[in-house]
Amino acid sequence: MAARIVHGFSGLRALEGIELVSAPWLRIDQRRIDAFAACTDDRQWIHVDPVRAAKSAYGGTIAHGYLLLALVPALWHRACDIREIGSVLNYGLDRVRFLAPVRSGSRVRARFSISGVRAAASGLRVALHVTIEAFGSEEPVCVADAILLYRAVPAIPEQGERPNGVSRRSSGAPRRGRRSSSAR
Repeated sequence: MAARIVHGFSGLRALEGIELVSAPWLRIDQRRIDAFAACTDDRQWIHVDPVRAAKSAYGGTIAHGYLLLALVPALWHRACDIREIGSVLNYGLDRVRFLAPVRSGSRVRARFSISGVRAAASGLRVALHVTIEAFGSEEPVCVADAILLYRAVPAIPEQGERPNGVSRRSSGAPRRGRRSSSAR
């Protein structure tokens, strides 16, 4: 399933209430888990010690819950190719629950529905309900409400205008010269 192409703020507003699914499934292998552990300094044995974890109730290592949350933007972009937007920022999370473990080697995907779209002073605030599921599992592994802040495409400054909107001095205006070090 290809990502749905969405054009700008109006396209995001039109998706309110529609379910989108990230595709294809994303593998959560031990290498990804170890890399997440390394960059977060969360080296809890249940995540990074396959020998010890094999003796646990899970029968092997499991992914960090926060790794799943960190993958929400990537999974969202597998579901939705949003164009004509300047930037997107993670604004926050609400009601996060980790409902089942994700064993190393499992594949996950997410189901998204936009539960709210609201104009904000700096763009458009989009509330997503996210359900992450593991391949072959009946129950979701994580549910959360994520809030994203989309910003508009920045205006291109006109020729001779600086990005802050201030015009450059005309070429005929006198300029201050720099004093050379020998003139001091």
